[in-house]
Amino acid sequence: MADPKGFLKITERELPARRPVDVRIQDWREVYEEADRGTVVKQASRCMDCGIPFCHNGCPLGNLIPEWNDLVYRHDWGEAIERLHATNNFPEFTGRLCPAPCESACVLGINQPAVTIKNVENSIIDRAWEEGWVRPQPPEVRTGKKVAVVGSGPAGLAAAQQLTRAGHEVTVYERADRIGGLLRYGIPEFKMEKRHIDRRLGQMRAEGTAFRTGVNVGVDITVEELRAGYDAVLLAGGATAWRDLPVTGRELDGVHQAMEYLPQANRVQEGDYETPAINAEGKHVIVIGGGDTGADCVGTAHRQGALSVTQLEIMPKPPRERPGNQPWPTMPMVYKVSTAHEEGGERLYSVNTVEFLGDDQGRVRALKLVDVERTDSGFEPVPGSEREIPAGLVTLAMGFVGPQKAGMIEELGVELDGRGNVVRDGDYATTVEGVFCAGDMGRGQSLIVWAIAEGRSAAAGVDRYLSGQGTSLPTSIPPTERPLTAS
Repeated sequence: MADPKGFLKITERELPARRPVDVRIQDWREVYEEADRGTVVKQASRCMDCGIPFCHNGCPLGNLIPEWNDLVYRHDWGEAIERLHATNNFPEFTGRLCPAPCESACVLGINQPAVTIKNVENSIIDRAWEEGWVRPQPPEVRTGKKVAVVGSGPAGLAAAQQLTRAGHEVTVYERADRIGGLLRYGIPEFKMEKRHIDRRLGQMRAEGTAFRTGVNVGVDITVEELRAGYDAVLLAGGATAWRDLPVTGRELDGVHQAMEYLPQANRVQEGDYETPAINAEGKHVIVIGGGDTGADCVGTAHRQGALSVTQLEIMPKPPRERPGNQPWPTMPMVYKVSTAHEEGGERLYSVNTVEFLGDDQGRVRALKLVDVERTDSGFEPVPGSEREIPAGLVTLAMGFVGPQKAGMIEELGVELDGRGNVVRDGDYATTVEGVFCAGDMGRGQSLIVWAIAEGRSAAAGVDRYLSGQGTSLPTSIPPTERPLTAS
């Protein structure tokens, strides 16, 4: 284990410093300063090597957290990245973007601040890239089998890397012009600079994975053509059908989905154009939705020079401490202040949008909202609380309702469950022979760590199918006897 008395000697969490707000909102670089390795070693020493490490259960990938905490404490960073990569293909992604359910499950967190697991993970992979320890791992033997992976988000990339290393010929199809899915065009640069994606893609190409961008399966290529050219197809397109807000004025200019707004800001950073068509500069910005995507809109609006930023949430304000009905080791719903919220703006809870109000040119000028109370039958408006707030740009960040049905899914004819997600069995096989599904397209909107876990596990299912026997690929999620039903 790490220092047997580490958790007694060091009782506080210490994370890397965040760049000053007035500095960081002037650029799009990542918010956090580089971690001090001495501090990281001390934080790793707090890991108690618990008799039952609940952090393993909290992490969908089953990361070997006590092992690499101990290795960091002993300054064996080279072995630490080996143990980290044993369960996680892309720790530089999860170390920056995952909400860290492992920390909510940390045993130390029962009565002390949890171990800074996520930061230790991020420090290990950053050191590994710096030292040149992350190298291509091409397969020694090729199977002659061909696999198409549709979608290049974390689930698709994880599955593609695992299948390539198993010796299969893998091609990843992406309908956008660059690889990465929401990692590329949904996550703002200040949360994860895109150089991390490009560096990992370089490794995957050297291993033999092929990438085809600008190909919309079901439009640019038919599903029949795809299936005819490959021995197996893995669907990893994500839950891209966004939830809308059908109230009066929704059609006004200036009311946009978050995933119409955020990609344009990222494209500016990619050099595609100088200014985005949807721009918060000089406007009162309203963000509807209190989750991470909403926070991404808040941070983006700050950097574009918004006059004001207000984030709306229909749910009540969460408590600051873990509520009694969400006990350890579950991941509690508590009040969080993200880096974007540190930068300014206002957050309103228990409010509902009634109407968007426009000017003579058909542009949104204000939003009418009302306070609500949660009851057994839903949300009821509070009499006399209706009011207007100015709005020059509104972004809808209310989540996603499942995968896009038109095109590929309809043509394939895979069965869907009651929520509109693709039905899979314990090997991630759909109801169509040779077609598999991983990530949000089958699971529903979820976390990046679940996407990578499902990608790895689905790769093992595909490998079993292609070989007609067992697989040597590790699975993050044990195979189940889940039946192919739409229940």
